[in-house]
Amino acid sequence: MEDGTKVLDYEREAVPKHLRRTWFSMFSVLVAIGVDLSSVLLGAVLANGMALNQAILSVCVGSFLLAILCTICAIVGASTNLSTSMITKYVFGKYGALAFSIVIGISLLGWFGVQVGFFADNAHTVLREAFGMSINVKVLSLIGGILMMTTAIYGFRAIEKLSVWSVPFLLGLMLLTLFLTLKNYSLPSEIQNAGAFTFGSAISLVISIFIVGATISPDISRWAKSRRDAIISTFFGIFIGNSFMIIVAILLSKSMGTDDMMRIFITLGMAIPGVLVLTLAQWTTNTSNLYSSSLGFSLIFTKVSKKWLTVILGIVATTLAVLGIYDQFISFLNILAVVIAPIGGIYVSEYFFVKTEFKRYENQLEARKIVTRSIIAWIIGIIITYMTTTQPTGLELFSLTTIPSLDGFLIGLVVQATLGKLFNQKVFIQQIDIKK
Repeated sequence: MEDGTKVLDYEREAVPKHLRRTWFSMFSVLVAIGVDLSSVLLGAVLANGMALNQAILSVCVGSFLLAILCTICAIVGASTNLSTSMITKYVFGKYGALAFSIVIGISLLGWFGVQVGFFADNAHTVLREAFGMSINVKVLSLIGGILMMTTAIYGFRAIEKLSVWSVPFLLGLMLLTLFLTLKNYSLPSEIQNAGAFTFGSAISLVISIFIVGATISPDISRWAKSRRDAIISTFFGIFIGNSFMIIVAILLSKSMGTDDMMRIFITLGMAIPGVLVLTLAQWTTNTSNLYSSSLGFSLIFTKVSKKWLTVILGIVATTLAVLGIYDQFISFLNILAVVIAPIGGIYVSEYFFVKTEFKRYENQLEARKIVTRSIIAWIIGIIITYMTTTQPTGLELFSLTTIPSLDGFLIGLVVQATLGKLFNQKVFIQQIDIKK
């Protein structure tokens, strides 16, 4: 729904019932998010360190577990039809939600810049080697940033249209590439460095690639017509999107003996399709980073329209990417991931087990200024995540699940449920005393 030049993305309210979507549009968006070059890099790493069958099985198991986790978070979004930032407004209180919005906004804005730089580096390589064109990386960063910003400006419905059209094309191109590769090159029976990864560590890597993204699943699932639509789209979208590109990359890397996807396209005489894959894969994934970042900042800059806020944030992130500042920013972004990890577990716990704050939303009551027990659960989750995260980002004192972000998620869930039950029990006892 649009009002003149104003694009309504319902960043600070529930998505209206008549605009909610069936599973297919959200499924397309989630598959598109999963099909990116980061997955290609992970596939190449697994290909160089594991036997083929073990590598593929680890991807399937890891993606299955990740899909379950994302689906649980998505159910909260579909049930409330609120963005992640608005959900935290009820779970943490108005002031607590502002802290989350700042952290998630900066983090996703940072990753937008990182992905723009990644796109520019790969585009520079393929244009130089395949077409003899030497375009400055900074110019390509500027072009990529502007391109990826366009759909985020117009919100979910623009991202949906991009994904619905691009996903079949992307999957088709990748399958064609795989077919030509397997036709002309054989898979080796053995691979050097096989055994570098255990089955468990490979699963951990597969889950780690998107686990923080599980926290912001409501930004997409809030558009669902029903829980059923959210469950179908999220589970299959994440499972297929996260596993497809990694498995294809494993097969391509093993066959061609290189982890450079652009070089594979050039070798096969598919330079132009390679450019299209590079552009669409990064565009469909990275535009969602800016989209969710703008949703977070919308809770802070309430007097600025989301459209203009997205433009400003996109310009800032693209400018910093052009300046190369994100080369030094990744460590900071990893620290922010430690802060974000427990939040999904906390709001999932509040929705499914504690229920107190979501009853305020259901009864159309204002969110509290601050929910102390949620803040306590958040702090405990951050501390545990920091202690289990590998150095230099964390202390690496011990390990729970071998996935620090998952540690934070689970600790947040357990502590929130425990504190919530204790709080409800205390209130119940106080009510009995008053009646007496």
